Amino acid sequence: MGNKWQALKDHHAGIQDRPILSLFDQPDRAHRFSARAAAMLFDYSKTNIDDTAKRLLIELAEVSGVAEKRAAMFGGAKINDTEGRAVLHTALRAPEGVQVMVDGADVVPAIHATLARMGAFAEDVRQGRFTGQGGAITDVINIGIGGSDLGPAMATLALAPYHDGPRVHYVSNVDGAHVADVVKGLDPTTTLVIVASKTFTTIETMTNAETARKWMAAKVANPAAQFAAVSTAADKTAAFGIDASRVFGFEDWVGGRYSMWGPIGLALMLAVGPDGFEDFLAGGRDMDERFLSEPFEENLPVLLALVGIWHNQICGFTTRAVLPYDQRLSRLPAYLQQLEMESNGKSVAMDGSALPTHSGPVVWGEPGTNGQHAFYQLIHQGTRVVPCEFLVAKRGHEPDLAHQHLLLVSNCLAQSEALMRGRSLAEATAIMAKKGLTGDELDRQARHRVFPGNRPSTTLAYPKLTPFTLGQIIALYEHRVFVEGVILGLNSYDQWGVELGKELALALQPMLEGRQSAASKDGSTRALLDYMTTSAA
Repeated sequence: MGNKWQALKDHHAGIQDRPILSLFDQPDRAHRFSARAAAMLFDYSKTNIDDTAKRLLIELAEVSGVAEKRAAMFGGAKINDTEGRAVLHTALRAPEGVQVMVDGADVVPAIHATLARMGAFAEDVRQGRFTGQGGAITDVINIGIGGSDLGPAMATLALAPYHDGPRVHYVSNVDGAHVADVVKGLDPTTTLVIVASKTFTTIETMTNAETARKWMAAKVANPAAQFAAVSTAADKTAAFGIDASRVFGFEDWVGGRYSMWGPIGLALMLAVGPDGFEDFLAGGRDMDERFLSEPFEENLPVLLALVGIWHNQICGFTTRAVLPYDQRLSRLPAYLQQLEMESNGKSVAMDGSALPTHSGPVVWGEPGTNGQHAFYQLIHQGTRVVPCEFLVAKRGHEPDLAHQHLLLVSNCLAQSEALMRGRSLAEATAIMAKKGLTGDELDRQARHRVFPGNRPSTTLAYPKLTPFTLGQIIALYEHRVFVEGVILGLNSYDQWGVELGKELALALQPMLEGRQSAASKDGSTRALLDYMTTSAA
């Protein structure tokens, strides 16, 4: 495999200064360096990947065992070997009748039984058969954190045009301001609270759950009757007072950041209904089938991953910007931050040795066109190259505002063109000369208006942001993470890096409360504790 890495690096060294724009001297460039999944188009032609780079990248994926490990994942093998678990979020969207075996048992019937329970409960709430003390449920508060919040919160916002159920709100931060701001203005007698914690011990989630219960208890005689739980800890949910009929569990082979396809998506189902949720699952299932069956040269998840490997590990670009030109995908960059950085932010290979190359990049972004008036300055003229990943819909949901959607799309396409094309000193000089500048001042002002160009981007275009399309997009990025992880030789499905800070936080709490000495802490931490615990302003 080392030879494949070296061949890619050697090839890149010979072409790194080549203008991307020059590749379009080949008239079929855009066609040959793009791929489709039904009506979805992935264009990666505005990168410096050429035929040789593409061939070498695909060979790297092949020798890394992507196909074999893909089959192992879908087949229920315990590919998360540091925790001894299968990785089967894909089973949550598997159709009935398909067998997925884990430890000798087919898990699909139980998945569909849980989906049926979720659907029945969601319809009871949506149709007013399940009520609060004050009548039909008008609002739902989902309390979770990390994978129990980012995915469903992102998807609920993305599918706003399809909401026909109660209003759905999300609380994640243990900062009391979050829960306080969410409950402000809500009627506790018509509010349903969902507590999403697999173990029902997550400290931030359970702290917020207790706060919500106290808020509700001020006006509701039996607050637990208006609570549901997404948890496997039946004893703890019962102790909290939540009836077993409103508890929805999922197995340990579903990681938190991959879990919104099942019970963690209950709040989303309440918003869009069981049929809308099934369309979301169908979109994910469609991408699964394409990932499993299409050759690497046409396989969207594989191609997206290979572009990521090219830019990060081969070109040395340490970040990538996710730029949805779709306001309702405004939380997608934050969701992908967790999905990609928690999955592939590792420094140790599967065998425990140090990784021979850098792992995942820093993922960040904001929706367009807002970002154009903020950080695009750095993307266009900064000293570091930031590969950009644009997402845009052909049509919006507001036909009476079609002219605004055209403006949105034109901005998206213009940004990717500008990043690639740039503006030369000669072009900038001609522009400023027309303004009457001459001599040294002409040269000085022109140089401020030069755009280096040759900055890579990809574009994912789709007809419209529907539940099916959103399912395709999320599954596409999930499988991208898998492919990159396999090529890098790491475990994308554990997250030990989140543990140490939580352990230390538990130890610090009694020090902040004055019940324990801070003498064992370092000087900085002691000074900060002193600041936080002294009465002086």
